[in-house]
Amino acid sequence: MTKASLLRASALLVFLAAGLWLGRAPSAPDPAGNWYKGNLHTHTINSDGDSSPDEVVRWYKEHRYQFLVLTDHNYLTSVDGLNSVFGAAEKFLVVRGEEVTDRFEKKPIHINALNPSAVIPPQGGTSVLDTIQRNVDAIRRAGALPSINHPNFGWAITADDLRQVQNDKLFELYNGHPQVNNVGGGGSEGLEQVWDFLLSAGREMHGIAVDDAHYFKRFAPDLSNPGRGWVSVRARELSVEALMEAIDRGDFYASTGVVLADVARLDGGLRVEIKRADPYKYTTEFIGPGGRVLQKTFENPASHMLAAGERYVRARVTSSGGEVAWTQAVFGR
Repeated sequence: MTKASLLRASALLVFLAAGLWLGRAPSAPDPAGNWYKGNLHTHTINSDGDSSPDEVVRWYKEHRYQFLVLTDHNYLTSVDGLNSVFGAAEKFLVVRGEEVTDRFEKKPIHINALNPSAVIPPQGGTSVLDTIQRNVDAIRRAGALPSINHPNFGWAITADDLRQVQNDKLFELYNGHPQVNNVGGGGSEGLEQVWDFLLSAGREMHGIAVDDAHYFKRFAPDLSNPGRGWVSVRARELSVEALMEAIDRGDFYASTGVVLADVARLDGGLRVEIKRADPYKYTTEFIGPGGRVLQKTFENPASHMLAAGERYVRARVTSSGGEVAWTQAVFGR
């Protein structure tokens, strides 16, 4: 090796060592991560959907989603072949999932398992809460993230049930199925009210929006069609591991159509930037304990710093077209 080669090699080693000393490799991605749009709840003909897995995956890829979790009822659809056809580095990824489908008496208890190692049989239980907890525990044992589905479906799961569940941080704030009663009624609370009840009680609970799509061949308001609810996850890369880590820590927002350019968790506050789409106008509401609106603004970007007595803040952005985006809550010290 020549003297010049030795000098170049030495310089490279110094550079690599500096990267390791700083805690990152020289080619590491931006620590802020990238935003990836995905759906966490979808069905195929392997349970009660009307389309094959490849048709379902094709719909989401062609509609510019970056990832999709297939969650057939009590069935774990293989995604290896689907990823070999549709998967593309940093463009699209299919993730394993299962909707663990159980019940207590006449009340449906459905909990999604995101990326389980094997199919999870429904566990049963002695009450609604016990049934939820047994299934959440089984999902965790399978190495998956649990997510409690459509609590108001069949008016099955109350806010107090959700408050007492252990080892779960995800629930469906919005589900696109037309029969799940997102907004409540008849004396039963809507899911945003439920969310604020949980957050006010000190529960770290992340709200997601999903399609729960079953019908891809026919589209109508009374059918559970795709494209109604999704999440945008900020992750270091488009991989199953990175997505699950980001979802677990709440680094995502939920939406029925509003796109956010950025969400920043400040030290004691929250900042939101909207990606505007003509001809719509937007309203941002910062919401705190008990569902109280702490601030309402038309500015973009907009921010709110927690004041004394404001235990948490989350943001809801509504477009003039009726679409909504929800950020996760930031808690004060």
